Amino acid sequence: MNEIVGFLMEHGALVVFATVLAEQIGLPVPAVPFLVAAGALAAAGHLNLAVAAGAAVLASLAGDQVWFELGRRRGRQVLGWLCRIAIEPDSCIRRTEDFFSRHGARSLIVAKFIPGLSTIAPPLAGIVGLRLSQFLLFNGVGTILWVGSGLGLGYLFADQLERVLALSASVGPTIGMLAVGAAAGYVAWRVLSRYRGDDPVPHVTPRVVREKLRAGERPVIVDLRPLGARREKAGIPGALPMSADEIVAGQRDLPRDRDVILYCDCPGDAGSIAIARVLRSKGHARVWPLAGGIEAWRAMDVEERETERASASHPMVA
Repeated sequence: MNEIVGFLMEHGALVVFATVLAEQIGLPVPAVPFLVAAGALAAAGHLNLAVAAGAAVLASLAGDQVWFELGRRRGRQVLGWLCRIAIEPDSCIRRTEDFFSRHGARSLIVAKFIPGLSTIAPPLAGIVGLRLSQFLLFNGVGTILWVGSGLGLGYLFADQLERVLALSASVGPTIGMLAVGAAAGYVAWRVLSRYRGDDPVPHVTPRVVREKLRAGERPVIVDLRPLGARREKAGIPGALPMSADEIVAGQRDLPRDRDVILYCDCPGDAGSIAIARVLRSKGHARVWPLAGGIEAWRAMDVEERETERASASHPMVA
């Protein structure tokens, strides 16, 4: 925190603008400590509170507007980009879209206070077709509340922060190293868990599922995509729309004598794999993530239609 305060005293509102903008575009830069420190400096007369607030609000709105426009123009591809760099991609899209589906535009007011939702909410608003005026209104209110709370916290508790800074001057390096080590260890564990090669969950291909259906088998096919994704694009005919929480809570009702096929539209089938691993740990041995998810199923459909058209155009001559 000492370094943050010193940096702010030297560069002022420019630092506030840069850190807030960096966080809003998805970089791992925590802006809240800078807002709190800026509020404390404003209370001590070292920084203009209005200028700091204006810089933070402007930076946040600028970053959010970029993501909103990308969501409108590029669709769900943008969420794929964001979740590929997330530590827990299996929950990245699903939780955010479920929250947005329940609360609509109002979710933008609290989005910045919820880890994981802040960066994803603006492009999601563009994807679902939220009007620009609504986005500017609700996101603007949320941004002002977020910036105000950070600056206000530092401003109101400036005296306590000074005592904390004085204490941290003596024990800060040790505490800092311990905190950094713990954070690095947690991140490393999550990343290794994401990419580990042990205990792989076997997949089933779309073609195998299609053959099972044509053979008269009755696999239970579960659509794990959020409501917004299901509204945007149709899924596999006959699939049951369920959230991850619903299928885990109702796992006792899943048949154990039939295949259960899970599919999503997450990068690397992460959501389906995570749920399949949970269900298999509870004794459901016939649970399979669909390899490639809904996109692989659609690609198979396109390929089969093209093959049928080619066969019709060039019939076999006996």
